[in-house]
Amino acid sequence: MKEIKAIVQPFLVPKIVSALESIPQLPGITVSEVRGFGHGRAVGALDAITEGSIQYVHKSKLEIVVTDALAQRVVQTIQENGHTGNPDDGKIFVYTVDDVVRIRTGAWRTGNLAPRA
Repeated sequence: MKEIKAIVQPFLVPKIVSALESIPQLPGITVSEVRGFGHGRAVGALDAITEGSIQYVHKSKLEIVVTDALAQRVVQTIQENGHTGNPDDGKIFVYTVDDVVRIRTGAWRTGNLAPRA
């Protein structure tokens, strides 16, 4: 299994999520509003917010856990639909997930996330 985290421009979330929804095997997605900064430290950003002496910009974070076979397609979909060509387009991170525990049942899944029967 892979966990895909993407930090993207908030105004592109509807476009990205709509494209991801067209992937039939996509199990689900979590979307969060976040703030942060990259190499440019949010200097000159139009939507910068200042807390203390630190400037941040608003971003959205997408989190998705998928099978290994689906990971490349999900990453490609996010990249294609989140691209504006600007330096602050964001990043996509891919992590290996060893186990998943369902809170409701305590069921433990190890290895590749199999689709539900």
